[in-house]
Amino acid sequence: MTAKTQKSRSVQPGSGGAQHLKGKRGSIAERENQIIELVRNNGFMTIDELSRRFSLTQQTMRRDINRISRKGLLQRHHGGAGMVSSIENLAYSARKILCLKEKKRIARKVVEMIPDKASLCINIGTTTEEVAKALLQHRNLRVITNNLNVAVILSANESFEIIVAGGQLRNRDRAVTGQSAIDFINQFKVDYGIIGISGVDQDGSLLDFDYQEVRVARAILNNSRQVFLVTDHTKFSRNAVVRLGNIAEIDALFTDQPPPAEMIDLMQSAGVSLHLPA
Repeated sequence: MTAKTQKSRSVQPGSGGAQHLKGKRGSIAERENQIIELVRNNGFMTIDELSRRFSLTQQTMRRDINRISRKGLLQRHHGGAGMVSSIENLAYSARKILCLKEKKRIARKVVEMIPDKASLCINIGTTTEEVAKALLQHRNLRVITNNLNVAVILSANESFEIIVAGGQLRNRDRAVTGQSAIDFINQFKVDYGIIGISGVDQDGSLLDFDYQEVRVARAILNNSRQVFLVTDHTKFSRNAVVRLGNIAEIDALFTDQPPPAEMIDLMQSAGVSLHLPA
């Protein structure tokens, strides 16, 4: 499904109290989104405050906070929850399994838009690695990447030409960064740039944690005829310290749930299409 008009609802703290928040009757996913919004707007929320706002037990709220914390969307503290660090990402091993089903659905949607005999540039990230797996049924692709995991995945298809950027290898996730990688990517002009991101701020800023990684992603963005951003819903309004650019600079967003309403408005103004799995 391709969508440009779907909008999600957000919670506005202080606009009427607990009666505006969904407790037992709301889905767990809806309640998680509301908890995240409350913490984002207030900086910190205690278990007791959340319990009263949602008319649920403190035990239930602790389970919710623990579940959200495991996803890397909030930081659990004694007695409550705050925002996660903007300077440190989750470990690669944790990111590989986080929202894995959602990433696979996103990947399947992306590859529907990629024809055979196309040229692509694919950057670092666990979602882009799922895209690489989904591309294996294609033929005669030329792929430039700074992600050794992507290169190994795509090597299973003998019709592909795979070009790996040189530079400094980041051992923890086999990413290649540095000026050499940037210079290498700047030599190409590809049909499709497929990039992942660690966070998308409410103003549309594309955010990540590593300055060197962002510089390579910027080179991909600058040297692609069409730029596809692939990211699951947990990245919406997630904090990170390094700015890659703005969502208005991409051509299409592929994700598993509609973004916040204000983000959809930004995308519509910039002509960015939104693609959601069926």
